[in-house]
Amino acid sequence: MTLTQTVDRLLRQALEKSPELGNQELENLLRLLAKWRHTLITNTLIAQQGNVVQAGPFAGLRFTGQTSEGCTAPRLLGCYEHELHPHIERLIAQPFDALLNIGCADGYYAVGLAMRMSGVPVFAHDLNPRAQTGCREVAALNGVAERVQVGGLFEGVDFTAYAGRKTWLIMDIEGGERELLNPAAYPTLREMTVLVECHDCFIPGMRDEIVRRFALSHTITRIDHTLSATPMPAWMQSLGHLDHLLGTWEWRMGPTPWLVMEPL
Repeated sequence: MTLTQTVDRLLRQALEKSPELGNQELENLLRLLAKWRHTLITNTLIAQQGNVVQAGPFAGLRFTGQTSEGCTAPRLLGCYEHELHPHIERLIAQPFDALLNIGCADGYYAVGLAMRMSGVPVFAHDLNPRAQTGCREVAALNGVAERVQVGGLFEGVDFTAYAGRKTWLIMDIEGGERELLNPAAYPTLREMTVLVECHDCFIPGMRDEIVRRFALSHTITRIDHTLSATPMPAWMQSLGHLDHLLGTWEWRMGPTPWLVMEPL
């Protein structure tokens, strides 16, 4: 069954279940259709330029296929999480001993930073076996497999392995940051530079809670979402404005602000 046939079936099922749809049902269907159109745009993007990131801090990074989770087109266009780009460029220039990426998915950050930070070992973790396999494949494809070590579950006690090392921690674990980012329980965190996506959409007040925990040990920069002004490839310029928006859409369900926290 093709993607379009699958979406058609889901739409018909929704209409048969309830001929008169409410706001929530319509929002769910809108998101489904938006993902459908986004995927068609992604497929065309890959056909036009391949699985290669075109711009941003990881320009030239190659993927083996569509990502195991979330959006693909913004990564390939180079505008994914564009709000973080200035901070990433600034931190890349620092002499880190290790990069720890918890919630690595297919390695956009783990492999991208391994390419940009020559000689720095990268430790990437994800619970999803498919993501682990994808990260290893992307690391091999980009010639950095020997520096990207991929693992599964990361627990708080594992932070002790990084004690005394200048470590950059990148974390995106769908709300799990509330448990792990606890410097009172895991003091090694006080030594780390942390870039974390806070899932306030799942746990309201998450960002403010983490800020309070690190206020005495780190300088903290708060970053919110903004619209991207990404230049479109020539073939996309002929598409409508909605397609431009969907091509850069990152599939977020609500607020997921970031924190950049650097030890004092």
